[in-house]
Order: sequence, then structure tokens, then C-alpha cells
Amino acid sequence: MLDLQSEVRELWPELQPAVERVLKSGAFIGGPEVERFESAVADYLGSKHAIGLNSGTDALILGLEALGVGPGDEVVTTAFSFFATSEAVLRLGATPVFVDIDPVTLNMEPDLVEAAMSDRTKVLLPVHMFGLPARVEELRAIADRYHVHLLEDCAQSFGARPNGRHTGTFGALGAFSFYPTKNLGAYGDAGMVTVEDDDLAVRIRSLRNHGSSPTDKYLHDGLGHNSRLDAVQAAILSVKLPHVASLNERRRERAAAYRDALANVPQGHVHNGDWALQLPVDDPAHVYHQFTIQVPAAVRERLEGELTRRGVAFSRFYPTPLTRQPAGFDFGPAPVAEEVCKRVLSLPIHPWLPDAAIDAVRESVEQAFA
Repeated sequence: MLDLQSEVRELWPELQPAVERVLKSGAFIGGPEVERFESAVADYLGSKHAIGLNSGTDALILGLEALGVGPGDEVVTTAFSFFATSEAVLRLGATPVFVDIDPVTLNMEPDLVEAAMSDRTKVLLPVHMFGLPARVEELRAIADRYHVHLLEDCAQSFGARPNGRHTGTFGALGAFSFYPTKNLGAYGDAGMVTVEDDDLAVRIRSLRNHGSSPTDKYLHDGLGHNSRLDAVQAAILSVKLPHVASLNERRRERAAAYRDALANVPQGHVHNGDWALQLPVDDPAHVYHQFTIQVPAAVRERLEGELTRRGVAFSRFYPTPLTRQPAGFDFGPAPVAEEVCKRVLSLPIHPWLPDAAIDAVRESVEQAFA
């Protein structure tokens, strides 16, 4: 699915001295490396503050906590995402209210959001699924109209720029993951929150360090977390940040190669009942964290067999909607998300994906439909 070895080889002349610099400095948590990386990301994204944390999950938890989310509150979010999106809400004792998705974009459907709002809603939490930005300007307008906060889950969308503006800068907060598989990935766990409001930034910096006071780290204004970014990861990410735009462009080129290779396969909208292949939305803002296709369920079983026979990796992102997770919560229904989970299949996508792999996928898809 991903070729991190090729990435390391390509960037090794820059990675090696960066890691050596941290090791020789003796400063391993926080410090100048983290501060430099935070400043560089803020400049890159056009955000006032960028605050390093130890994971994308903590970016969601600390972000929601900084916005005052707690027991009795509701957070309106998508029914189709990785579990961390809803887990963060549940960890704070709040209730996720799930909105169904657009069957083509796989993002939250804005036309359904207002029906999910209530006087208990505190945050609107969209996810930019698989690197395709959600209709975030419409969602921001809804959040403003209902006087709730907009928190963007940008775990899969680093570098995406809908209408020339980076994801993570449309709302009160943006939550980013730098898990190794992400478009900008660390070589371990790491995350970040982007913030515009100065007071919110102070609050998140306190929360990441045990609730410590901004003026005295041994005075604690309340309970917090241990969610500090490692300096080694910050140094690695600092090396990779200047390359992310070109690497995203290479992902787009590989996605275009998939489209060319699969052009002769019958294509249509599977949700309308077409016995066809449905490709990801071809949007210039898409950064293709995943290349996720949709096929009828019966075809998916055959396609997985053909891919396995040719040694091609694949994954079902995601096999179960958030409304049906077996963690003791039942928030259904979300009929579109439930149907999508039966037909999505994510194919290998990364800047080093060889033409031979795309040819193997083409052969697999053609045979499955035949």
C-alpha cells in the first residue's frame, strides 16, 4: 500500500544529518526542533498557530477539550471515518451525532447537517476523507449560523487546498495526524493542531503538558495530558515538509495513471445500481491519501482474489461505519455509509508506485468484471 523504504532512500541525505543533530543536542522533547517545525507548518498552511502533539488522536481530543466539549454536549460528525474521530468525542463524555455521507465523495453531506443540530451541539467535526476536502465552506457557514465551533479532521488531507486555502484553516481548529502512512508522515506517532485564536492556543499548549500554567510549568491550572511532540519526529517532519507539495503532485500523477489504465472498464455510480467501477472524485484539490474505488459487493470479492493472486496489496477503508462499531454504542442508521462500506476498496497509492503495479491492478479489475 505504501513504500516508506523508497521515501527514506530518496530523503536520506537530509534525514541523516537532521536526526544526528537532535541526538547530539540532547533535547528530545519540545525545544528548538519542535518550535522550528511548528513555525514552518504555520507558515506553510497559513495558520496563526501550529501546535505539535504526540498523535492525531490527541489532536482531536485536545482540540475538542479546548473548545469546552464535555458530558452532555453533542458533536456532529461523519458516519464514515476511522474510529478515532468518534473515539475522541466519546472520551470526553460527549455524544457523537452522525451525519450520513455523499456516496460519491464519501464526505459528510452538508445538506443533512442542519437536521442533526440541536441546542446541545457544540462542535461540527467534518473529515476530509482520503485526501479529498469536504465541502468545508458550506459547513463553516452552517457552523456560523448555529453559533458552534468548526473543527476540521485533517488527518488525511495535509496539503489539500480547496479554493486556494489549506484544509485546517477554515474553522476554529484543524487536527492533523503525522502517522507514518500520511502524506506528511513521521517515523513514529505525531500530530498537530492549527489554531487562529490566541486564547485557544494557550489552552492547547497547557493541555498538552499536564495542564501547566503558561508562566510556570509547575503550576497547573487544571488537568491535562502528556501529549508532547518528540524532537526527533519534529526534525524528520521538518525535512519532509518542503517536499510535501511535490510528493502530493506525484500522488496526483499516479492517480491519473490509474484513471488512464482503467479507462476501458465500465464506469458509473455504484450507488445508483450500476454494475460498474466508481473511481475517486477527480478534484484538483485531492491529495490522494488513499485511492479508494467502489465496486458492487460481488465484484469486490472477485477483485480481492485477483489482486491477491498478482501480489497487489489492498485494504477495505473502512469495513464498518462509525454507527455500527461494536464498542457498546449504537448510533445508527446511516444507510449510505453502511452501503459504501460493502463496496469500497483502497488500492496502493504513493509517489513511488511503479507502472507495473498499476498494470497489475488493471488486469485484476478487468478480470473481476469479466
